[in-house]
Amino acid sequence: MRPVTSSTTSWFAVAAFAVVMVVSGGFAAAQSAPDSENGRYSMTPIPEGVLRLDTRTGAMSTCTKNGAGWACYAVPDERSALDAEIGRLQAEVEKLKGQLAAGPTVSGKIDEPLPKSDPLKKAEPRAAEGERKIEIPLPSDQDLDRVMSFLERAWRRLIDMANRVQKDVSGKI
Repeated sequence: MRPVTSSTTSWFAVAAFAVVMVVSGGFAAAQSAPDSENGRYSMTPIPEGVLRLDTRTGAMSTCTKNGAGWACYAVPDERSALDAEIGRLQAEVEKLKGQLAAGPTVSGKIDEPLPKSDPLKKAEPRAAEGERKIEIPLPSDQDLDRVMSFLERAWRRLIDMANRVQKDVSGKI
């Protein structure tokens, strides 16, 4: 063992002092000041009482004094409502993507055959075989009846209108 010299003693003293400072600094940092001292809440007077802002979370509250003491109520946050809606929509999109990925794929062929003809569709003009003539389908009896009834109504209205005009003119002469 070596003898302890003054330089070694001073070295140990400096090291011990540094350890004590580090440890005491850690204790001081571990002990935080109360919320009101470190500025977590910012208070702003309003006519109803006080508006409190939590500087850590951003939440706002209105605090009012009533018969039982002070009461703070959270102010509705539009941003949190928007974030909640965005989250809901993102979850729905992911769910639909999963259903689409898990669902059957659509191919070019369908299970049921297409109908041979559409009963409501009118016959289209078609080219005659061999010659390049276009055949125009003739109107049906039902179509002719509709046209005739329209023309009859229009003719009767025209005659009635002419009779009214003639009576008006002859009465004024």
